Amino acid sequence: MSVSAYEKVLHCYECIRKITDFKPEIALVLGSGLGDFAENIEVEQVISYKDIDGFPVSTAPGHAGQFICGTLKGKKVICMKGRIHYYEGYSVSDVVLPIRLMQKMGAKVLFLTNASGGIKSDFNAGDFMLITDHISIFAPNPLIGPNIDELGVRFPDMTEAYDRELSDKVREAAKDIALDLKEGVYVQLTGPSYESPAEIQLLKKLGGDAVGMSTVVEAIAGHHAGMRVVGVSNIANLAAGIADHKLSGEEVIEAGKLSAPRFRDLIIRAVEKF
Repeated sequence: MSVSAYEKVLHCYECIRKITDFKPEIALVLGSGLGDFAENIEVEQVISYKDIDGFPVSTAPGHAGQFICGTLKGKKVICMKGRIHYYEGYSVSDVVLPIRLMQKMGAKVLFLTNASGGIKSDFNAGDFMLITDHISIFAPNPLIGPNIDELGVRFPDMTEAYDRELSDKVREAAKDIALDLKEGVYVQLTGPSYESPAEIQLLKKLGGDAVGMSTVVEAIAGHHAGMRVVGVSNIANLAAGIADHKLSGEEVIEAGKLSAPRFRDLIIRAVEKF
């Protein structure tokens, strides 16, 4: 007999509660290049994904595969040091399992970060983009299958998938640190291959401003479960056909490291305002 997506969440919740009784206010998903962000948290506990029975293990380069539980600017946060990607071979329900688990633990806010390729003509590598909306037609929707009524409704409205009030606070945080925060629509493709130049032109015509291999399915699952979602993308490079060179994973990781100090400052100041 197959285990349902929600039964798996409950099982992982039972496992993690044997390890910690930590109750987070904010769930933070760290994108590429932000692996050292946990150094800014007053850490109470570090939990390896491998210690949670049935939990998917992050295999992407630069993703440690740990939950960091602690306090940041007086807020209880649980930080995903390493996310799960669809391209790693997991089902989409496994990809969003961590989001549902953090919500079950008590998190009301989901702060998503990532590294992405810039599509918009005035974007440059190293920019930061507040995600104002997304395009989700390319990655499998995590709500396909029997609805988890305990989390949300069958047909959740996505008019405001990204919380307006929290987005305003990120804008304020950017002003506080004199950061030129861009805004735009994020598109998730499955990966792991980078997009072709023709695909980038298609995404541009569809209204996409940045593209990556994560985040949208997490935002959908979090919003469905009643979490207030906000997201920021680091433009690690210009997308295929816009950049004048071939793309590589090493480039993204290195760009993320270079942008990490400013990204860290933005996240800390925003969390302080939430």
